[in-house]
Amino acid sequence: MHSKSDPDQVSPTTEVKPPEAMSRLGTEVLSLLQPAPGERILDLGCGNGDLTARIAAAGAIPTGIDLSAESVALARQRHPDLDLQAADASLYRSDTRYDAVFSHAALHWIGNAEATARTVSIALREGGRFVAEFAGSGNLASLTDAIGQVLSARGYEPEGRNPWYQPTIGEYASLLERAGFRVTFALHFDQPSPSKVPSGVRALLDSFAGYFFPDIPPAELASVYDEVEAAVKPRLFRDGQWIIDKSRLRIAAVKASR
Repeated sequence: MHSKSDPDQVSPTTEVKPPEAMSRLGTEVLSLLQPAPGERILDLGCGNGDLTARIAAAGAIPTGIDLSAESVALARQRHPDLDLQAADASLYRSDTRYDAVFSHAALHWIGNAEATARTVSIALREGGRFVAEFAGSGNLASLTDAIGQVLSARGYEPEGRNPWYQPTIGEYASLLERAGFRVTFALHFDQPSPSKVPSGVRALLDSFAGYFFPDIPPAELASVYDEVEAAVKPRLFRDGQWIIDKSRLRIAAVKASR
């Protein structure tokens, strides 16, 4: 399950970003949510709490949850007036029935997507809405494909290293329908983005080394990085800078009446 501590929050599976950048990235999906005064809204994977605070600023009554107790503690320091809790989204239960559940840059870190969809369904009142954005199929595909090829060539098994849940639009819409939702909006879009650090790909490899390279000896790791960087450079290095091949899934759904 996702915790928004790096390399977990920090990033929508791309690169380490400051909290302010993460909040800006959530603006479009937050506008899809359209929080209204008095609404009770669950922010699933709240991270630093900045988007939760923006929900509150609209007059809604938010509750934020995140798996990382450290992230929640820091978020409480930033936003002491908010209701922020350390909790596993796939297991979270509350007596409150929410008008909406919101999630930004979190669901791709949660392996048990069906259990999380059930959490969302149980949390919502009938007719309540679910709005989310997270990494979709194809996110960082150039990089992860190159990692697999390099590891295979060196005799390492590449399977089982990718930590992310990255469904297609059809896969995720179908999952929500099985959980009792009516999908009202779905968009799967590419979002190529310049790296914020000159080292580009190497910074990403470092961020996610604990997932992709835990069994690689330190003496070998630098040459693995070199080979991965060389493999992706023709596609991801343009006009003197690294471009990160992000892909996003943005979705809205309504809990159907029984």
